[in-house]
Amino acid sequence: MEVSGLWRHPVKSFQGERVDTAVLERDGILGDRRWGVRDQRTGRILTARRMPRLLEAAAVCERDRPVITLPDGRTATGPGDRTNTLLSDWLDAPVSLVSSEDDEGRAEFFADATDDTSQAIEWTMPFGRYVDAAPVLVLTTASLRTAAALHPDGVWDVRRFRPNVLLDVDGDGWVEDAWVGGELRIGTATLRPLQPCVRCTMVTRAQPGLEGDRDIFRTLARNHGGLFGVWCDVVVGGHVEVGDPALVAPGDL
Repeated sequence: MEVSGLWRHPVKSFQGERVDTAVLERDGILGDRRWGVRDQRTGRILTARRMPRLLEAAAVCERDRPVITLPDGRTATGPGDRTNTLLSDWLDAPVSLVSSEDDEGRAEFFADATDDTSQAIEWTMPFGRYVDAAPVLVLTTASLRTAAALHPDGVWDVRRFRPNVLLDVDGDGWVEDAWVGGELRIGTATLRPLQPCVRCTMVTRAQPGLEGDRDIFRTLARNHGGLFGVWCDVVVGGHVEVGDPALVAPGDL
């Protein structure tokens, strides 16, 4: 078992940045989900659940600030009036780029992940990062193969599922589920898998190079309770590189 991919997503719901090396801090990957787009009318952090167009933009992290590229090629760096004006013009809504530091961001998900007209439910994200549940999301190639076999007409591109770490694991099955409560050691870092990741509308959304596909979620819902991948805490921070071996241990339970 080894690391085959690493990502950070500097701005929530924007396209992520694939990296060869990542620094795992105690609250997540350096540069990951430190920024979000706030709807000035509601105070909520927008996601591609409510605003699918966010997935058309990209962001990379440079010196702790996001560099944003919109679909039309316009760019902006870091927060400020120019960035806010650019984003507001693009989204046709009053928004601002805000930091997750010292903020418990509010966001929404839909009660029915395949129906955007269903009830919108608000939740509060963990303090300090705009993550849905925990600092680091891990997915395996075994789970990807298992899901793809159940819906072979779908495109099971890893970008749909926005993990921080993709592990290359032989065989099939939802192997991450069995790691909950143990320890996952990769590079010089140690993670503690906390719970399987409950999936939502995000996995159905269109994005550059991928068409929308609601059967992606339906497949996960029918065959695995809507779960895919595992949320993890960082027990020991460190460096992780693509190609690093990964080891699952029982942990000190």
